[in-house]
Parts: sequence; structure tokens; C-alpha cells
Amino acid sequence: METSLRKRREDQKSIQSNEPKTTSLQKEVGLLSGICIIVGTIIGSGIFISPKSVLSNTEAVGPCLIIWAACGILATLGALCFAELGTMITKSGGEYPYLMEAFGPIPAYLFSWTSLFIIKPSSFAIICLSFAEYACAPFYAGCQPPVAVVKCLAAASILAITMVNALSVRLGSYVQNVFTAAKMVIVAIIIISGLVLLAQGNTKNFENSFEGTKLSVGAIGLAFYNGLWAYDGWNQLNYITEELRNPFRNLPLAIIIGIPLVTVCYILMNVSYFTVMTATELLQSQAVAVTFGDRVLYPASWVVPLFVAFSTIGAANGNCFTAGRLVYVAGREGHMLKVLSYISVKHLTPAPAIIFYGIIATIYIIPGDINSLVNYFSFAAWMFYGLTVLGLIVMRFTRKDLERPIKVPIFIPILVTLISVFLVLAPIISKPEWEYLYCMLFILSGTVFYFLFVHYKFGWAQKISKPITMHLQMLMEVVPAEEAPE
Repeated sequence: METSLRKRREDQKSIQSNEPKTTSLQKEVGLLSGICIIVGTIIGSGIFISPKSVLSNTEAVGPCLIIWAACGILATLGALCFAELGTMITKSGGEYPYLMEAFGPIPAYLFSWTSLFIIKPSSFAIICLSFAEYACAPFYAGCQPPVAVVKCLAAASILAITMVNALSVRLGSYVQNVFTAAKMVIVAIIIISGLVLLAQGNTKNFENSFEGTKLSVGAIGLAFYNGLWAYDGWNQLNYITEELRNPFRNLPLAIIIGIPLVTVCYILMNVSYFTVMTATELLQSQAVAVTFGDRVLYPASWVVPLFVAFSTIGAANGNCFTAGRLVYVAGREGHMLKVLSYISVKHLTPAPAIIFYGIIATIYIIPGDINSLVNYFSFAAWMFYGLTVLGLIVMRFTRKDLERPIKVPIFIPILVTLISVFLVLAPIISKPEWEYLYCMLFILSGTVFYFLFVHYKFGWAQKISKPITMHLQMLMEVVPAEEAPE
């Protein structure tokens, strides 16, 4: 019995902290920085792009605002599920270690594969393209900026953000805090301006706010897709659990404070938009926030594209800061090149993983089709969000022995799982597109690579990867995590 108890404790320890004690990802992220990462990653390009798409699917002001509130509630419920997972399995890498424990290596590998090549880099690319468009806008008044200029600026922003996060955890966290403060300025300007206009009696656009509503299952699903794109980032703090100070306390607190704060901001921003624009005018606007600024803040309307650019660059930084850790964990588990799990000797950051991630995101800049990237992203992301929360339900029965500092009521993960299934199927049912099939085929193709390079580990593959790893190790001055200095 004593042997059995000891074995159970060892198994639990391996799940909740299976890291060598010399692994030197620094615990530099406190509660404030955690909240800033959540707020900074969520409030990016989405709130300045998605209002048109949400409104076009709901066709009225009332349902539009309800969708925004519902998306915030769903994001909060999902994040609470992830908080239980994050404090139960205290490894960085977000969904990856959770899927590994719940379903085994194949689903975990497919998530890693999909995240590395679709979800994370496409999100990073979309945000940086949005940043580039808003940053160029003041210099090309009255016309669209050249595509080449936008793409070059987006690529430059990816390079800069990648370098900052590869150089220092503290520097990346500091940059995040600064840009989060900057973006909250533009959010506050829009909200306060809207509330002042509302108090002055500009309520005409809210009269008969449900008139003309023509909702269908497909339209609701697409409205949620676009609204949830603006909320994406609600799970980002789980990617850096190992770098959180006191994660059992700070992870749930950051979620409970951060996401409701974003939800309130989003609803108030949409209310502000509708104080100066009718539904028709909002749908015709090329850039909703810029139109709002032109009507309310002129002649100081230039501050809007400037601070929107700050907002998007902050979101891109938060995205890079967390996603680099996913690549790091995948390399550590042997699911990607081993060198991706190495740590910089000088800077104690997962530099190879972050640089790899930046390169993939830059490749996505070349086609630069934001709409297709959003579709790929949303379809793949909610497939794995749902699967991860389903894993939480499964582990309630299969791993009852695990310590759960946070335990959500079982109906919450069940509800989130069902909504995720709806979100994956709704766009396919309402408007079937080949891109969804291509995305699914690409995800499944990861099983081929898993069996060739991970499961069977063919000798010729090892012979090719070994000299590459050694060369990169010397070039970048990186070492395996267990050899990193304290």
C-alpha cells in the first residue's frame, strides 16, 4: 500500500511539475502583468474590425450588443475552465499539456501542429497587418496605402516584437505593460466621448433597436465567430504558467479581473460607436474607430489611428510572448525539433522557439488575405478549445487523484464544449467553403508527421535533425533547459 501511495504521488508530481529544477524560465510575471497580458492580448485589432461583421450578421443594434455581451460571458466561462486546468497541470504551453494528459500524445501533437502552423502565426500575422494598415492610414489620407508598404511594415513589426521577446522576459513584460496602458487611453477616449454624447441626448440610434432583426442559426454562429475573434486571448495566461509568480492565486484573479473588464469596455465602445453612427453608416465605414474619431475628435482625430496602432502592437506582443512558450514545450516533449526547447544562455528565454514562431508568422504576411486567415484561425481554434474543455470533463473521472486548487461546476465545461461544437459546425452549415475542408485536411495531415518523426523516430530523420540542432545551438548560444544556469 505504501509503495502504491508513493507511486501515485510520483505520478501526480510528474503531471503537476514535471520540470527539472534547473529549468530557468524566470518567474517574472506578477498579477498586474498577468492582467495586462490578458487585456493587452484581447484588446487588439478585433474591437476595431469586428463591429461591422457582428452587425452585418445581426442586422440590428440590440442583437449586436447582446452578441458582444454573450461573447464576453463565453470567454469568461472558457477561461475559468482553463484556470482549473492551469492550476491542476502547472506546465506552460496552454492546451498542449492538458490534451496530452486527457487524451494522449496524438491529439496533443495535432494541437501543437495546428497551433504552430495555423492558429498562432495566422493570429500574429492578422494583428500585425492590422497594425500596419492603421499606422499607414495618416500618411495616405483619402486612399488605401500600398499593399507592399503595409506588408513590409507588418513584417518589420513581427521582427521587432520577436527580438524584444527573445532578448528578455522582463523586457517583453515591460513592453506589454506600456502598450496596454496606451491602448486603454484610446479605449477610454472612445468610451468617455460616447457617454458624453449619450448624456447629451444622442440616443436616436438606440430607438427600436431590435427592428429589422433577421437572425438564423448560421448568422448567430458567424456573429459569434467575429465577436469571439475580438475576445481571443482569454486563454493566453495559461501559456506561461511556469513564469507566473504564485499561479494558484494570480491565474484565476487575472482572469476574473481581466476578461470582465474587457467585456465592459467592448460593450461601451459599441454603444459609443452607435451614438454617432446609424447601423447603416457603421456598415459603410471603412474603419469604424477612424470614422468615430473624424466625427467626434476633429481636429485631433489623428490620435485614433495612432492609438489603435499602439493597441494592435500591444496585442501582437502579448501573442508572441505567450505563443513562443507553446513552441518551447512542444520541443521539450519531443514533438518538434529539440533545439526549439533550448534556452538562451545570456537571456534565459526560449529564444529559438520565439524566433521560429516569428518566421512562420512572417510567411503568412506574404499572401496577406486577412479574411481567409480569420476563417482558418477561428475554425481551428474553436475545435481545439472545445476538445481541451472536453478533456477537463474527462479528467474529472479519469484523474480524480489530481489536486485541484480551482474547481469549476461541471455544467460550465459541458456548456462551453457544446457551444464550441456549435461554433465549429455553424459556419460550415450556413456557408460551406473549401477552406474549411483544406484546414481540416491540414490538421489531420499532422498524424503522418507524428508517426514518421515522433512515434517511430526513423534514423534518417534523426541524422538530418542532429547537425541542424548542433549548428543552431552554436550559432544562437542556446543550451537544453536542464543545462541552463540557475
